[in-house]
Amino acid sequence: MPGGRLTPQERQQITLGLADGLAYAEIARRLNRPTSTVTREIVRNGGPAAYRADLAQHATERRARRRRRATPGSPAVPPPLHGRDADAVREYEETFATVFMQSGLPRMTARTLAGLYTTDTGSLTAAELAGRLQVSPASVSKAIAFLESQGLVRRERDDRRRERYVVDDDVMYQSTMASARATAQLGEIARQGVNVLGSGTPAAARLENIARFVDFVSESIARAAEQARDILHATPTTTSGHAG
Repeated sequence: MPGGRLTPQERQQITLGLADGLAYAEIARRLNRPTSTVTREIVRNGGPAAYRADLAQHATERRARRRRRATPGSPAVPPPLHGRDADAVREYEETFATVFMQSGLPRMTARTLAGLYTTDTGSLTAAELAGRLQVSPASVSKAIAFLESQGLVRRERDDRRRERYVVDDDVMYQSTMASARATAQLGEIARQGVNVLGSGTPAAARLENIARFVDFVSESIARAAEQARDILHATPTTTSGHAG
């Protein structure tokens, strides 16, 4: 399977595939590329309705030029740890960010979250994030504010009194529980409409079905999150003695 950047010819084939209504997986198969590569390429360049091969090519060239001319005053990007391939890590972060974008996050916010999740410490300062993503601190601040409002990151101070942005198991648990509560609220509002619209009417019956559905879903999400935290993050017990 070929690696490296997509060629202009491949981008043209993506344009034609989208025009023919092909699924991302089928376009990828015809290009002999991973589906994630095609998905990321399309989402990053306007989505299936707006994707154009020439614009995507120009955007890729602009990003490459920006990476080559990092300003001297920019925070230094630390070298990859544990013998990792820097290009492979960067490619994976882009793929991870694409998944977040497909779930509705803006591109800068998705890149920020992916950058946090793929660092070993699980926490970075604003300056470290700006250097890692090669963006302005203001862009990072805006992305963090949104992520924090959604419960996807939290802030803490390190021993140098610097503000750090953190993602860990507890953040994921709290975010999942917040999602369950938001879903449950939809059920509560839907059930209020039953009385307003009149019990027994078609509209009220529809809202009651919505309420019952989201009640089940929100309870299932909360129960699954509790079970996952108890099982996956419990301290392993050690057995005394071992087989002779």
